[in-house]
Amino acid sequence: MKYLKYFGIALLVITIDQAVKMIVHYQMDFGTPGQIKVFGDWFKLHYTTNPGMAFGMQIGSEYGKLILTSFRLVAMFGIGYYLYHIIKKQMHVGYIICISMILGGAIGNLIDSIFYGVWFGNAPYNAPSPWFHGQVIDMFYIDIWEGYIPEWVPLWGGSYTALWPIFNIADASIFVGVAIILIFQGRFFQEEVVAKTEKEEEDEIQKQFIAGEETE
Repeated sequence: MKYLKYFGIALLVITIDQAVKMIVHYQMDFGTPGQIKVFGDWFKLHYTTNPGMAFGMQIGSEYGKLILTSFRLVAMFGIGYYLYHIIKKQMHVGYIICISMILGGAIGNLIDSIFYGVWFGNAPYNAPSPWFHGQVIDMFYIDIWEGYIPEWVPLWGGSYTALWPIFNIADASIFVGVAIILIFQGRFFQEEVVAKTEKEEEDEIQKQFIAGEETE
């Protein structure tokens, strides 16, 4: 039951993420024509797709997307096993929930990469196969600034872009999970540090006791 609870959090993130993406795909027009203002000009719903990694970065190769999707698939199993391990180890509940959120977000975007090229036909025109070449659907747009970035800027130079990237539920889940871990890492790992210290003290006492017996 304890495993089901935390893996259920990941499943909930996946379900919400995919439901929102489906609604956006079927109910919104792509790009600026379908843009919906939620809070003035700074927060909008904007249907777009991301062919690469976070912030639109890509691997410059014909098989770059396949490599990226394969890496995400391996990472998903790695995070899943790690989640199982920390649940079994009974680490801090908050930390386990954060890892569950990260796992859910990773799987949510992985589904897009594997299947959306087939389901929605959104794989790039030059993709060797629609499988494993789907583009991730993004929709939440925080419009802080947008404009042309000079070519000398690494990674994003030479393109017209927004200061804050357009993201989805999966991205937000990963970001929030990582952010909470960074902010509360002292509290999350405090119990583990205390337990380790106590174990070291017990080992030291045993060594001194053994050394005393040998002296006698």
